[in-house]
Amino acid sequence: MSKENVWEMTLKRLDDTMTVLNLKPGIIKYLKEPRKIVEISVPVKMDNGDIDIFKGYRVQHNTNRGPAKGGIRYHQDVTLDEMKALAMLMTWKCSLVGIPFGGAKGGVVVNPTMLSERELENLTRRYIYELIPLIGPEKDIPAPDVGTNAKVMAWIMDTYSMAKGYVVPGAVTGKPIELGGSQGREEATSRGAVYTILAALKVLKIDSSSLTTVIQGFGNVGSNAAKILYDLGFKIIAVSDVTGAIRNDKGIDPYKLDEHIKKNKTITGFSRAEEMEPSELFKIKCDVLFPAALENQITEENAAYINAKILAEGANAPVTPQADPILKDKGIFLVPDILCNSGGVTVSYFEWVQGNLAYFWSKRKVNLQLRDIMEKAFHETYNFSVDKKLDMRKAAMALAVNKVACAMKLRGVYP
Repeated sequence: MSKENVWEMTLKRLDDTMTVLNLKPGIIKYLKEPRKIVEISVPVKMDNGDIDIFKGYRVQHNTNRGPAKGGIRYHQDVTLDEMKALAMLMTWKCSLVGIPFGGAKGGVVVNPTMLSERELENLTRRYIYELIPLIGPEKDIPAPDVGTNAKVMAWIMDTYSMAKGYVVPGAVTGKPIELGGSQGREEATSRGAVYTILAALKVLKIDSSSLTTVIQGFGNVGSNAAKILYDLGFKIIAVSDVTGAIRNDKGIDPYKLDEHIKKNKTITGFSRAEEMEPSELFKIKCDVLFPAALENQITEENAAYINAKILAEGANAPVTPQADPILKDKGIFLVPDILCNSGGVTVSYFEWVQGNLAYFWSKRKVNLQLRDIMEKAFHETYNFSVDKKLDMRKAAMALAVNKVACAMKLRGVYP
């Protein structure tokens, strides 16, 4: 597996985009540099009475189009370079779909499964307490990511609100419904991705009935996408997660698989499918391949084995730059990450709006608004790619980067 630095990978993609845009060197330098980087020591009193110290980060990449927006990740492999890369990708996502945010990302180097709930809460509250001067509904709005969930967001909102002395629902998104969360937020990334897949099938003139799908990663994004696609008539023929991989060419019921995982804490042992090597997953012939795990999963070592008509990037940066030309030569239609998985930040925007106005929408309205935004962004990207003879990734990047550059030019540089 490639160990390419994800920050260097993201910068390389930006450099490739600059060949399409006519931007001055100063603007290019500005686009590359994160606006603010914070490293935090997070002391936590553990259940045994000892004090442990965890390292945390928050990166704000660009705020020319609005407040910073980005998830908080709890994972043992979190690095500063990863946070910088994901913050930059969030800037491009928000720009591409036209929502008024810039990009941010935060994380703590920790394996959350090794902490008790009390320890996790203490970690969250101390991490956020250290960030309070930098975050808020007008500055930087956190959200869930790998290793965090609605409960963690509730702790964040409470910590921030206690420090301010009043309730601030717009300080964080991805909250429980009872605390001002938005209908449809939990499955928003997955639903947005499905809308882009359906749009791709339409422009490619592929009948969407009984299409085969392979899903890598069965966390929030992968499992919800599997359920939505299954309900639409897609056949889920293989699934993997960190514990293993399974296959059934007749189809896997993601609802029953979800029940199995909740009960057994592993994908293995599911009686309605055969176990397989996770490394073989990408070799399976399918109509739609949906990587929804971590970065750098599809590399120059395994890209040649991929046999899918559409590759929809549910995860952030799952394909390395070296793998891109291999996939292109194979004629695989790519729905790039900054388009495919931007449904999460789009509904986070809806939640932020609802919280600030104290006026909440129905799930139907959320999903309809999400569909309109995702379809519009897809067709703008696709039409631009056809018009300029670019692949979908470069077209999406060019559109997104150009919007941010225009905002920078209009605002100028202070003082």
